[in-house]
Amino acid sequence: TFQNYFRLYDKLAGMTGTAATEAAEFAEIYGLEVVEMPTHREMVRKDEDDEVYRTTREKDAAIVAEIEAAHAGGQPVLVGTVSIEKSEDLARQLQKRKIRHNVLNARYHEQEAFIIAQAGRFGSVTIATNMAGRGTDIQLGGNAEMRILQELGENADPAKAQSIRDEISAEQEKVKQAGGLYVIGTERHESRRIDNQLRGRSGRQGDPGRSKFFLSLEDDLMRIFGSGGMGGMLQKLGLEEGEAIVHPWINKALEKAQQKVEARNFDIRKNLLKFDDVMNDQRKVMFDQRLELMKAEDVAETVRDMRAEAIELIVERHIPPKTYAEQWDAEGLEEEVRKLLALDMPVREWVAEEGIAEDDIRTRLEEASTKKMAQKVAAYGENTVRMVEKNLLLQILDHLWKEHLLHLDHLRQGIHLRGYGQRDPLNEYKREAFDLFETMLQKLRETVTQVLSHLEIRIPEPAQAPGMALAGAPSGSGAAVARDDTMMASGQAPAGEEGAHGKVARNAPCPCGSGRKFKHCHGRIA
Repeated sequence: TFQNYFRLYDKLAGMTGTAATEAAEFAEIYGLEVVEMPTHREMVRKDEDDEVYRTTREKDAAIVAEIEAAHAGGQPVLVGTVSIEKSEDLARQLQKRKIRHNVLNARYHEQEAFIIAQAGRFGSVTIATNMAGRGTDIQLGGNAEMRILQELGENADPAKAQSIRDEISAEQEKVKQAGGLYVIGTERHESRRIDNQLRGRSGRQGDPGRSKFFLSLEDDLMRIFGSGGMGGMLQKLGLEEGEAIVHPWINKALEKAQQKVEARNFDIRKNLLKFDDVMNDQRKVMFDQRLELMKAEDVAETVRDMRAEAIELIVERHIPPKTYAEQWDAEGLEEEVRKLLALDMPVREWVAEEGIAEDDIRTRLEEASTKKMAQKVAAYGENTVRMVEKNLLLQILDHLWKEHLLHLDHLRQGIHLRGYGQRDPLNEYKREAFDLFETMLQKLRETVTQVLSHLEIRIPEPAQAPGMALAGAPSGSGAAVARDDTMMASGQAPAGEEGAHGKVARNAPCPCGSGRKFKHCHGRIA
């Protein structure tokens, strides 16, 4: 989750104009205190009470009439909608009234900067969705620099640029006289923060402005609030079609409804975080372990411990504790040793020995496995084996961790059903997630042990360069250049390679004369 991602940082801070309504969540999730700073210039925007209508049709008609009245007086209007569909529906109604306007939503994001920059011009009408242009200073009279760039280009004539600035300065005074930017909200949102963001586009930097929300009983939030009883009340009051009810009590009631929705959403996020904290604890353990492995020069000791634990596990699986030798599954253990360790061990003969114990069998298997790995080190070279061990261990770890995360996702999707059985889903999730984590670690030990036990490192024979033949061999006989396989397997460079030529670059031609790159010839281990 984003919460746990942010909590990975030692220091957290932020700045926004709408954090006050979410102060409790910042404190509980991140331990951050929200401090409200006063504005540099006094805020003179007028926030008017909401107007509530019975139907969406009546509300839309009132919004269009309000826009038309403000437009006639030259006051710039910014209309905030909750969706692209509603913004385009409102745009069609304005077209019928022949009111020039701009639409700003996700479909026109290329023009977003210019549309927002000019939304404060005299008589302009801009329809925007919630996400469009948030946090932007809409300058009254328009943005001079943006207009100069659009009309005159980058190398603008200074005289013409100054003329545009003077024109905008004069227009700015006209807009202020008209009342500044008028923000109209077509619907209340579930979060007060989004409403405040919409209002906050007006009255910035001490400019004049006003804001008002138009609502209907058919809006989503009003239905949550309980429009059935309210609609009957409005009818009893004799409210006619097209009339609105305006009262501070309605604003307070709506704010309480929003607070309830916010609290519900916060509980959902908090509950999600509790589940993610379980995964987060495992993530920390896994990432710390992976970092240690990456920093280590070699992982021989880790691999040895994993091999010992894997052997102990298969022995316990086939030789249960506190049982007689007759009850042991010697045949099954012998087969599993063959699969896991690539060893043919006479386990059945060991079991038949007098006084044999479980620890004796485990010790013999460990000694045989350790001896086999020592033989590989002698055959392929210490550096080669250690590098292969580290690479394989990290690859297997990454693969199993991705599988584990997928299993946890599947578990979380259905864990809520445990609630029907009178069990706490969170506790059930913690218990099963821990079991899955233990299973993953067990699988890691067995997989690493099995892969390394079966590992064979082959050094490819170099291809003979065209036209080359062995000294004394008949031309075209197909004879190959003989190599010292023992030296190659032990990691020693054949004479004439590194010994004679120094360290060979991976992309340089191979000194053996094959014509291939060194990394594809004697520099390759696979």
